[in-house]
Amino acid sequence: MGRYTDTMRTIITGGAGFVGSHLCERFLTEGHEVVCVDNFITGTAENIEHLRGSDRFTFIRHDISHPLEIDGSVDNVLHFASPASPVDYLRHPIPTLKVGSLGTHNTLGLAKFKKARYLLASTSEVYGDPQQHPQREDYWGHVNPIGLRGVYDEAKRFAEAMTMAYHRYHGVGTHICRIFNTYGERMRLDDGRVLPNFMGQALRGEPLTVFGDGSQTRSFCYVSDLVEGIYRLLATDFHDPVNLGNPHEVTILDFAREIIALTGSRSTIEFKPLPEDDPKVRRPDITRARQLLGWEPRIDRHEGMQRTLEHFRRRVRKPEYRDF
Repeated sequence: MGRYTDTMRTIITGGAGFVGSHLCERFLTEGHEVVCVDNFITGTAENIEHLRGSDRFTFIRHDISHPLEIDGSVDNVLHFASPASPVDYLRHPIPTLKVGSLGTHNTLGLAKFKKARYLLASTSEVYGDPQQHPQREDYWGHVNPIGLRGVYDEAKRFAEAMTMAYHRYHGVGTHICRIFNTYGERMRLDDGRVLPNFMGQALRGEPLTVFGDGSQTRSFCYVSDLVEGIYRLLATDFHDPVNLGNPHEVTILDFAREIIALTGSRSTIEFKPLPEDDPKVRRPDITRARQLLGWEPRIDRHEGMQRTLEHFRRRVRKPEYRDF
């Protein structure tokens, strides 16, 4: 596996988002010059405020669906710009499709021009409502292209196809990580995903909303574990997709009960109809990541949730903001 030097310059699109801001932090810690690109459609200024004092950190406010010019050399381009929760991509369906298509094209073009390594943030949603469990990278998926969730699922599937085309035709050093459910500090309370929903509801004493009968499963990976996997993947010469996630699976109903117990809330559980095309199961097969990267999650769910809970306690008391 290759090693980085302290002279590298790394572009991170979506760098003011939840995962993106943690990546900015990690690459700064490793000695990189970091250029964070975000248009705040879902990211927040607060996520990167603590980084702005570094002379190796630059922020560019820009919609990467439009071409971006960067002066000077670039060593790495990480494309993490995209609404990533159902609430966000259903609110912004066309920008989601554009950042997955045009944004991927623009960032790949930048990487090709600068002769930089490239890493695409893909998603477990490329597997859709899977008929294979757990999901391996060689599974092609079960996706409804015209369903409500198709704007995100198909944007990411197209992005993977474009990334592989640039690797095969132009020789760009590309990498694809398929990210499974990830959680941790800097998630928004209004993110719309299950963990912030549950924690916010529990901290406010509201009923926890469980869709369907709660038997659907998810697997939750703490953000520092994910970032470690991404960092290791970028240093390889491996080009096919790699699952990054925690293989420990839990039902949504049991997860809701865990949150109630963790918070000490008196909240009850309220059941609502299952949304269209909601996956019934979701768990990564991480054999490839173990063999290729020597990687697997180290933070167990109880520890990670305790850390995340402290973040959400502050968020419940403090309004969120998005802009400088």
